[in-house]
Amino acid sequence: MKRNLIFCIILSFIFIGILGCDKIKVPGPKKTEVTEVKTAPVIPQAKGAIVAKVNNIPIGLDDLNQEIEMYNANVPGDQPELKITNREQRINYLKNEMVRRTLLYQDALDKGLDRNEEVLTALDKTKMQLLVMELVKQISEKVDVSSKEVEDYYNTYKEQLKEPEERQIREIVSSSDQEARDILIQLLQGADFAALAKVNSKSSSAKDGGDLGFIKPGIKSPQFDSVAFSDSLDTGRISSIFKTPDGYSIIKLEAKRGGKQKPLSEMWDEIKRGLVFMKQQQAIEEVIGKLSRDAKIDIYEGEIK
Repeated sequence: MKRNLIFCIILSFIFIGILGCDKIKVPGPKKTEVTEVKTAPVIPQAKGAIVAKVNNIPIGLDDLNQEIEMYNANVPGDQPELKITNREQRINYLKNEMVRRTLLYQDALDKGLDRNEEVLTALDKTKMQLLVMELVKQISEKVDVSSKEVEDYYNTYKEQLKEPEERQIREIVSSSDQEARDILIQLLQGADFAALAKVNSKSSSAKDGGDLGFIKPGIKSPQFDSVAFSDSLDTGRISSIFKTPDGYSIIKLEAKRGGKQKPLSEMWDEIKRGLVFMKQQQAIEEVIGKLSRDAKIDIYEGEIK
């Protein structure tokens, strides 16, 4: 991960400080020749107080801080010890990463690698990506969400915004309808559900007295969910027999939890972030749509093998 980060920073650094090279036509006495003219390298402007100089290239404190911030942001959450957090580590990063990279950059310029065709092509592509990213950023920054929009969204989707409900379910799964009927009769006569499940259920939950624990919809089959999460099944009650892919089932609802409606105050930031993101995507799509209508676009599908 660290290698990938440094590689990206190297590309950015080279892009900023690239040595220019133009090709111009120089008239001669008999013919026009193409002569390569080297221009002086552009020295990157340091941001903030100068913390180092490598020959004629300065490194600024703001540049150092920005790189360290980027590096720390890419450190995995389970490895906080890899983050740069003190002055000594910052100085070591400056010496071991930024200074060494600048030395390699200068050597690459001396060797004319900035005029390498593959490098120039890569820089053109990187420039395009950076410009697109900056345009998208500018479009996104203009997007805002009003308090009324947040409130309207909450009121419209209040039911969907509830905490997911979980139910503690016990089950008995039988191979035949008749077997299930016999068990249901025993349950209606007061037999213990868990005890019957251990003896009669063919489900893997039998060893736990049929207890599936607290589960959410989607864990079992749709047929199971339609009964287990029905509003008509109250806590402590037993269902009738119903067919599932596992067999003939009877369930008991032991307990419920969750399913509460959070107040708007608790969901405000989350809803606003979601609305901002959706409006940003809409704004970007609108710009692309307008550009597409005004552009001449040719797709040569036959060339795609």
